[in-house]
Amino acid sequence: MRFSVLSIIGHAPHPLTGQLLSPADRFEEVIETGVEAERLGFDAYAIGERHAGAFLSSSPTVLLGALAARTTRIKLLTGVTVVAILDPVRVAEDYATLDQISRGRIELVVGKGAEAGHFDLFGLDEKRQWDLQKEKYELLRRLWSEENVDWAGEFRPPLKSVTTVPRPYAGLPRIWHGSATSLNSPELAAQHGDPLFTANAVQPREAYAKLIAEYRRRFEEYGHDPANAHVAAGSGGLLIADSSQQAVERFKELYEAKVSQSFRPHLEGRAGYNTPFRTIEDAIANGPQLIGSPQQIIDKILGYREVYRHDLQSITVDGFGLSRGEQVETLRRFAEEIAPVVRKEAPTTLWG
Repeated sequence: MRFSVLSIIGHAPHPLTGQLLSPADRFEEVIETGVEAERLGFDAYAIGERHAGAFLSSSPTVLLGALAARTTRIKLLTGVTVVAILDPVRVAEDYATLDQISRGRIELVVGKGAEAGHFDLFGLDEKRQWDLQKEKYELLRRLWSEENVDWAGEFRPPLKSVTTVPRPYAGLPRIWHGSATSLNSPELAAQHGDPLFTANAVQPREAYAKLIAEYRRRFEEYGHDPANAHVAAGSGGLLIADSSQQAVERFKELYEAKVSQSFRPHLEGRAGYNTPFRTIEDAIANGPQLIGSPQQIIDKILGYREVYRHDLQSITVDGFGLSRGEQVETLRRFAEEIAPVVRKEAPTTLWG
């Protein structure tokens, strides 16, 4: 098993104190956490992309550039690159530049995004989101794989003999397909022989297991080697304590206040929104959230591994309002007490 740390750079008041960091302080926190993740031996660090809601992640390329300059080994991922609303030519240029700066450490996770508001913001029809996603992804793939590209499509002007520069550092970077609830992304990933990154953050395990099973089935039907059907899984946040009882005592108020803060009544019942695990006890017992003692978290990850057969586990430490020091301590405990056990029990060929 490999491990990635994700930040979507949430920027809401602390669920208990109401404190709100300045944007500058929040960006500093995210960058310093990425540097610390490399020092602790994590395999990857990912920055999300959001253009609506209480987030500061509208420009992930800028943050990843800062991380590329401060790190030397760790993979730099997105989570996700909202390719459906972007110009593939600009995406190809920006991320190839980052790939060169980082000397081949960039991998994209593409998706249509979780916030409906960004389609209106960019003047696009949300009803066409999957058409936008497919066309723009396939153009991006060609721009990175080929030179002198001739192309015509529906959502941008045609291209004639276009070679985007710079070229990627060492050929086509790996592109994952982020999937939360729809079978469209698993289908697109399987068609092109790409890996799948399932959100595994809100819905019960069975919903994500269905997506992954369909992805693996279609991957083989398209003629790809099933050994290359790599899967990654997110989580609904990470909170570590010495015991389950201590986790409840320490984090119950914080967890449940954050869930209440994030709850959006107008989206209740809409797949992919509003976790059904509203109490911390339910989250520990049944949810994808990694909350509890190190052994509980080990058991939960390996339990998901039995169902998903995933290669990469993504964790988030900045989603519940932990201080910077608490975030670093959480990463340290995960790296020292959890990751070595899971790596041994769940080997993978991903990233060598």
